[in-house]
Amino acid sequence: METKFMTKLVDALSARTQFGKLLKEAEKGKTRFLVSRRGKPKVVILGVEDYLKNFIKQPEILTTIQFSAEKAGLDKMSDEEIQAEISAYRRSKSKK
Repeated sequence: METKFMTKLVDALSARTQFGKLLKEAEKGKTRFLVSRRGKPKVVILGVEDYLKNFIKQPEILTTIQFSAEKAGLDKMSDEEIQAEISAYRRSKSKK
């Protein structure tokens, strides 16, 4: 499923004065901002998840693992829960 992103044009002055608002909106994930200075595009502001998902190439196996984790609800585990899972797996392996 592909997510549609909206790109909003923002001049540099507005970006500077409303930076916090732009960050929050970009972080939500569906808005990118093209910041221009004197009418020329200079930079793009986008959320980290958007960047990682759309611009960084991941190995196929990692993508498969992440998709499986999302389906199983494991993508919402806390660090403590992850460490507990790892410890339990290691204990089960050492008993064999």
